[in-house]
Amino acid sequence: MGVANQIIRFKELEELESVSLQLLEIGQHIPVWLFQGHMGAGKTTLIKALCRTLGVEATVHSPTFSLVNEYLGADGQTIYHFDFYRIKDEVEALDIGIEEYFYSGSFCFVEWPSKVEGLWPEHYLLIDLQMDDRGERVLAAEEVGKS
Repeated sequence: MGVANQIIRFKELEELESVSLQLLEIGQHIPVWLFQGHMGAGKTTLIKALCRTLGVEATVHSPTFSLVNEYLGADGQTIYHFDFYRIKDEVEALDIGIEEYFYSGSFCFVEWPSKVEGLWPEHYLLIDLQMDDRGERVLAAEEVGKS
């Protein structure tokens, strides 16, 4: 179940639908996805594409100040989108009930997960998104803690 490590390269926004489909194939049974990458790498844009692919009709935007946004997918599943860029410490994440979200079985897409590293579940999909010197995005997806 899952792929140990997958590299996906893309350059154009039009490719995001295909990238989303590939990622969902890889991580369909992994609820928690941790998105790493420098500011401007495209984490939020990729999460928007994933939500569209999952049938979210609401406007998807980064929950920078609220920490978490909740969306409803086409088949009624709940999708949570976290942005911990502005979080002060892990206590703040615990206060919003991060553990309940992580163990809910629903997709949890997490930006800036390094801010809450001590709270990561044992099993997750780690997505590292970088831009190379040619302007191409390089996405590495790795399943960690396979159950």
